[in-house]
Amino acid sequence: MSTLTTNPTAAIAAIDALLQPLCRGDAPGMVVGVHQQGRLRYRRGFGLASLEQGVANTPHTRMRLASTSKHFTALAILLLAEDGRLQIDDAVQQHLPELPRLGAEGPTLRQLMAHTGGWRGHDELWTWANGLNLQPSGSSLALMARQSELNFEPGTRMIYSNGGYRLLALTVERVSGLSFAEFLRTRIFEPLGMLDSESIPSVLDVRGGLAGLYMPVPGAAPDARAQWTRALYPTEFEGSGSLVSTVDDMLTWLAHLRSEKKTVGSAQSWAQMLAPNTLASGEISPYGFGLVCHPYRGVEVIHHNGAILGGGSQMITVPAHGLDITIMSNGLAAAPAAIALKLIDLLLADQLPISAEAAVPRVAASAFPGLPGQHYHEPESGCLMRFGEVAGVLGLSVHGSAVLPLRKRGASSAWLGVMDMGTSAFEVELAGADSAQAPDTLEVRDGGRVQRFRRLAEAAPEPTALAPRLVGRYRSADLDADAQIAIEGAMLTLTVQGRHGQLRFRLQPVSEDVLLIVPTDPLLAALANSNIVNLDRAGARVVGLRIDSVRTRHMRFTRLDQ
Repeated sequence: MSTLTTNPTAAIAAIDALLQPLCRGDAPGMVVGVHQQGRLRYRRGFGLASLEQGVANTPHTRMRLASTSKHFTALAILLLAEDGRLQIDDAVQQHLPELPRLGAEGPTLRQLMAHTGGWRGHDELWTWANGLNLQPSGSSLALMARQSELNFEPGTRMIYSNGGYRLLALTVERVSGLSFAEFLRTRIFEPLGMLDSESIPSVLDVRGGLAGLYMPVPGAAPDARAQWTRALYPTEFEGSGSLVSTVDDMLTWLAHLRSEKKTVGSAQSWAQMLAPNTLASGEISPYGFGLVCHPYRGVEVIHHNGAILGGGSQMITVPAHGLDITIMSNGLAAAPAAIALKLIDLLLADQLPISAEAAVPRVAASAFPGLPGQHYHEPESGCLMRFGEVAGVLGLSVHGSAVLPLRKRGASSAWLGVMDMGTSAFEVELAGADSAQAPDTLEVRDGGRVQRFRRLAEAAPEPTALAPRLVGRYRSADLDADAQIAIEGAMLTLTVQGRHGQLRFRLQPVSEDVLLIVPTDPLLAALANSNIVNLDRAGARVVGLRIDSVRTRHMRFTRLDQ
């Protein structure tokens, strides 16, 4: 058994040594709680809860959980199923009849909980049309009800969807007759004594003991007076990320989560929460209902992390070792999920059967020197992928995401999945690929569906060369927004104008028919990945655009000025 397991003083010192370099007394920070084998190991706050008032974070500080909220929403649905008020295989339209029926079947509540429902999320839709302006209360359902197509047929793939969980929260309210916050309070928090936890539907709402959310000012000089700005989350997020809590409450929750004796929820409900989901292709997703279960270094972990503008969280347990960790931040640059894994490595150093390096096998970039920098495109889906390198590992960008290190699967394929992009597996077959130069085609399995991608020419056209065909006005009925493509000097721009604001992008051609778009706002550019634009043509004429991202597919704009 590890010395840190038997020596509490040594454990505290080791955790302090790991965390201390991350936190300062003049910046936002985090709160950390660790419970191991029935004993509280660590419970501390770092940095400031309020930069304006100089108030420090403490173990009593309340912080936003962001997407760690999701499994509470899923449990609320399961509690209503236990009450006989609904069934998890109900179509969502049964409870929210405002939504059109866009798929042959579903999506069902089960599929929304597993992110296999295919419904586009209101958060990205709103931002594309209105930027970071605040969304009017109650408008998220109407925005999702405007959609004329799904990301995919329900049950065939998995794409992480905040919108799906917003629909689940609205279902809880419709079925129970209570507000979402009141349902969670009476059915979950009070029975467990989690009295500092609640759902707070807006980042503008003020509550006692709640830390502020902060972001660094883009491009600020090290000696500038204004180093930080307040963070605002622009869209409704009850159901997907509205919970606040403390380390004590979350450690109580983790102990309950892995306990055989349940105060809230039946054994059957919890088994459903933790069970993996199988897609129509047979692919198994480790994402259950708001929780992820998978092996880490040879032992099972159960967890969910969260990220919000100006904050983040991670909740993780290693049941076999009775180790529970909760971390919440309010602007710290380091990722809580990565810190939590370092704590597991530290506290279970000599008890895990697999090394950290062997746990996630990678593909060395040196094995395929011809791939980094190459773009591949699949015309039917519009998907664009770009190879890169991440610390010596072969990496991949899909649908404009950041370049992410590829995991190795078997002898010949490399893949990204739930732990990387929040999607079903995107697997590239490298068998037979020339190690020295990029092949012309690559076979890809996306959610189990086989597609063939073709390599694009390395020399992209100049924006001015594409301008005569692209400049003009466009309209998206699904976004309820207009768009204008213009040429400004040597730069192509796309401005999307919604009813409550606008968002401006710079267009970067990749080929004659595919472009990347990046927000011109420095804050959004620092936060957001690129998105993909595929051109719709009628002969030589451009008649429309399709914008794709990791979480939203085929957002169509029709050209107005033919």
